[in-house]
Amino acid sequence: MTNVARTTATITRLGHQGDGVALGPLFAPRTLPDEVVSGVVEGSQLTDIRIETPSEHRIQAPCRHYKSCGGCQLQHASDDFVADWKLSIVKTALAAQGLETKFRPIHTSPARSRRRATLTVRRTKKGAMAGFHGRASGVITPIPDCHLLDPSLIAAIPLAEALAMEGASRKTPLLVTLTTSETGLDVLVRDGKPLDSTLRVTLATLAGQHGVARLTWEDEQVAMEQPPLQAFGSARVCPPPGSFLQATRDGEAALLAAVQEITKGAKRIVDFFAGCGTFSLPLAAQAEIYALEGGRGMIEAMQAGWRQGKGLKKLKAEVRDLFRNPLLPEDLKPFGAFYEAAVIDPPRAGAEAQVAQLAAARTPVIAYVSCNPVTFARDAKTLVAAGYSLNWVQVVDQFRWSAHTELVASFTLAS
Repeated sequence: MTNVARTTATITRLGHQGDGVALGPLFAPRTLPDEVVSGVVEGSQLTDIRIETPSEHRIQAPCRHYKSCGGCQLQHASDDFVADWKLSIVKTALAAQGLETKFRPIHTSPARSRRRATLTVRRTKKGAMAGFHGRASGVITPIPDCHLLDPSLIAAIPLAEALAMEGASRKTPLLVTLTTSETGLDVLVRDGKPLDSTLRVTLATLAGQHGVARLTWEDEQVAMEQPPLQAFGSARVCPPPGSFLQATRDGEAALLAAVQEITKGAKRIVDFFAGCGTFSLPLAAQAEIYALEGGRGMIEAMQAGWRQGKGLKKLKAEVRDLFRNPLLPEDLKPFGAFYEAAVIDPPRAGAEAQVAQLAAARTPVIAYVSCNPVTFARDAKTLVAAGYSLNWVQVVDQFRWSAHTELVASFTLAS
């Protein structure tokens, strides 16, 4: 048997995906800065890694699935280390744009609090297997003791496997998205067999047996025992299947509290990329809201929730592609006089076009929620160059043990 040469390296930093980086660069997953490691070099990757000298921040991963599962990247690091690292990601992104500001202490969602997960489910010779893919692997890792997901999602694994038994081909796995709601699980299935009358009946029966609030197969609703409701302030909203929600209720509450603090006292607020009303509907308890979102289904869900909410002020909701058709200064001109605050929560690409127009309109107060520190920093530079002060940043870690970082920032127009 041929001996494979091993290389020893010292990890100097973590990359943005959470991998350790050594000179080369060599990328070594699940390692930490200052660790001496050995492994086999394959291109730019270090594989078959052994920790020769561990970091003081290395801990025993709490979840027994961690070694084989690809769902988490940082369970081997202490909570304090991860918090400092995520703060440093945002600070570095701002520094690259020549910006700095005050940082509030990071808010981290607790374990077992993720309210949505997409499981890969494959039929096997003996039944079915549901879980997450291993790191850079097509192998499915079962996750019955996952420390990340809400327990109700773990309890639904037998349902996901039953759906695969009835509706998956032997060649293509199902993608089963499970979302918690106030009225039960909301289940969306992709890559299944085409629906026919027999399969519809079978799926509806499974939904009833497992207490599912709504089951959607591709784009067709197969069963709905009751609408899967999400609480946004006093409103209850039934989002379209698979539509955007914040990853945890805890993280959503932290983001909302910061947005409410930033916009406090405003009587009229414009909300860009409003989704189903995560911020618009709670803010409508105190202010008139103009909400803009590209998805018609989400706007309609928000409007329905607003109509049934209690004590809410006026809500104007508009379907608009804010990337291709941002509100222009002339559109925003009334907001400069009458809308005292703006909330903006764009996807990872940020909101370059809309932020430029928002800055030109000189809306006095802006709450910026971001899931990408790099595009946030780019947009922050635009606002600061236009005369805004970046008052503070609050990092919110909803994606515990991952490399993902979210934040909310306060901007005010300098007088």
